[in-house]
Amino acid sequence: MTMMKSLMGAAAALALSAGGALAEPAIIFDLGGKFDRSFNEAAFNGAERWAEETGGSYREIELQSDAQREQAMRRLAEAGANPIVMAGFSQATPLSVVAPDYPDTTFVIIDGVVDEPNVRSVIFSEHEGSYLVGMLAAMASETGTVGFVGGMDIPLISRFACGYAQGVVAVNPEATVIANMTGTTPAAWNDPVRGGELTRGQIAQGADVVYAAAGGTGLGVLQVAADEGIFSIGVDSNQNYLHPGSVLTSMLKRVDVAVHDAFTTGPEVETGIHVFGLAEEGVGYALDEFNAELITEEMQAAVDAARASIIAGEIMVHNFTEDGTCPVQMQ
Repeated sequence: MTMMKSLMGAAAALALSAGGALAEPAIIFDLGGKFDRSFNEAAFNGAERWAEETGGSYREIELQSDAQREQAMRRLAEAGANPIVMAGFSQATPLSVVAPDYPDTTFVIIDGVVDEPNVRSVIFSEHEGSYLVGMLAAMASETGTVGFVGGMDIPLISRFACGYAQGVVAVNPEATVIANMTGTTPAAWNDPVRGGELTRGQIAQGADVVYAAAGGTGLGVLQVAADEGIFSIGVDSNQNYLHPGSVLTSMLKRVDVAVHDAFTTGPEVETGIHVFGLAEEGVGYALDEFNAELITEEMQAAVDAARASIIAGEIMVHNFTEDGTCPVQMQ
């Protein structure tokens, strides 16, 4: 039984139907849970920041299975929640069915596109942020071999991998990039044991930096990297603190900002497709007290220069999802 943060009592429903009360926003977390220390937790942090700033409350549902997606959306819409934010690309198909049935409800989907007039589709330029951490990986590597562990084998995660590989070879054209995906089902997002196994396999092939874009599975990547004395790179949330001195950096994907903006704007949030890249500060790399000694001034200067060049259009980072290809061959 999923748990709701706020009671959906008869009195609240009556007040909402009467039109005299402001609707509460809501969020549906993807599989893996809101405390995955990665994608979902970033979404949770955005909702919590809004609640702390405003004193408001919001409703939430943590999914336990794919079958619950449509039911959760309808449940919140019927209760009067507005806007309703959905974290994760897997919410797109059920949302395309649900959204037309609730034209007065605004829906926000992160990492998916649904072409309905009452839906905001939020897309991030993960390839741009991944390019930057790829540069850092290449500069930190002593073996010339770096790794990538993805979660579910989908074009979105290949976008991370391809951007990363482009950043690596921009620094070291002779570098080797090893890439593995964890699986082909949603379970691939929450399998830290398998993430650790893939990391050990890449270390055996010479990798001394491994980038994880795998949700909860990435926690296993970061743990094994720390245990084996190599660098890891976190994703979505700032994961530098998990293994200080071992996590080289984290590719920040500001899911928290997308949620916070939606909650702050409310039901009138602008719909349509919205893309957040480096120029919009939607992606980037993490630098804090937990990795400051790992990133030299030269490394930071090189990455910041590349960031400026990407924003200016002087460096074009290929987007895998545009044509299903990557200019860099990965093993």
